[in-house]
Parts: sequence; structure tokens; C-alpha cells
Amino acid sequence: MEKVDEHQHILSLLQKPNPVILDIGCNDGTDAKQFLELCSGAQLYCFEPDPRASARFKKNMGPYLDKVNLFEIAVSHRNGKVDFHPSNGEGDAKEWDLSGSIRRPKNHLTEYDWVRFDNPISVETRRLDDWCSEAGLHNIDLIWMDVQGAESDVIAGGTQTLSNTRFLYTEYSDRELYEGQLSLRAILDLLPLFEVATHYPREVEGDVLLKNKRF
Repeated sequence: MEKVDEHQHILSLLQKPNPVILDIGCNDGTDAKQFLELCSGAQLYCFEPDPRASARFKKNMGPYLDKVNLFEIAVSHRNGKVDFHPSNGEGDAKEWDLSGSIRRPKNHLTEYDWVRFDNPISVETRRLDDWCSEAGLHNIDLIWMDVQGAESDVIAGGTQTLSNTRFLYTEYSDRELYEGQLSLRAILDLLPLFEVATHYPREVEGDVLLKNKRF
């Protein structure tokens, strides 16, 4: 499936004109923009700690910028500050910022040796449960999560929110590209309320849509 098909497919499952969507690790807003182009009433809350990516987000969203809420923070298992490891690339990919993470790179360093990681920067981080409580969000239709190996951190800080979330989409890798990165099986073990709804295979890793069995 191509990206556009993933968005269309998920929106067809949500069956709402105004779904509440959290885009955690939104980078430049490509996915958020796609959701809004397909569903203008979607309520988007986007999180991105890399200042380079969040700056591109603001430029790329264009007329959709006033329809989204951007929070320039990381989502993790605690509140406060956390080290974020920004990525760069070589040659034509010298501004590659798609691999940054609050987790230290591990196998990523050898399997994608054209990607390099600069010195970590300190960014603000929030627990998902605390953020949602303060925002008054108690029922989430979709969490779209692309956090480069930090899936367990988001889950640990968002157990209550996840129990009230209908669908969770996440990227995953079974090769520990980042220190402590969980396999898909281990992610599922942390989420007993969820079951696999759809796999979106990739050449190497994959993406998966999980459905909350309570709904």
C-alpha cells in the first residue's frame, strides 16, 4: 500500500467526519496534511521535537496550518527534558531529519551508514496521559505514531490514553535500530487491549494498524 491508501483506509475505519487524531512524531506534517486533505473536519494534534522539522511543518502545511495544533515537544514516559538525537545525511540527503529519536541509534549506524547523528539536543518532553488530561482529550480516534524506536516510552506514559484510543498506527522494526527498541511482538505484549487490524509491509521494516478491542 502507498501512503495515501493507508490514510484513506484508516479514515474509512474511523467513520467520523471529525476524528480526533494525534500525530506523534509528525516531522514536516506530510501525514497530517494528507489526513486534512481527505477529511477536512479532522482534529489534528501534532508533536515534533526536532526544531528543523517543526519549522518545515509550518511552511509545508500552507492553508492547513490554522487547522492543526503543533506542539514542539517529544512524547515519552516522563515530563521534563530529554536528550533528542537529531539525524543528518550524506550528499544529497545532508538535511535528512527523518531518523531523529530520543533513543540512541544502535544498528541504524551500520544498516543505514549514510545517516549520521549529531550531538544530542535537550528538548521538552511530556507524558501522553498528562498532556491529554490538561488538553481535555479523553477519547482518541487514532494515534499515528512514528517515533523511531521510542514506542515503549510513548506507551509507558500513555496507558490511560491508549485505553481510550480506538486505533493505533505505528512504525516498527525487529532489528533494534535504536537502543532498547521493541519488536512488534514486544509492542503488542505492552498493549493487551489491542489486536492487529492491518499490516502495511515495507521493504525492510513495516507499519501496522492496531485496533482497540474495547471498541
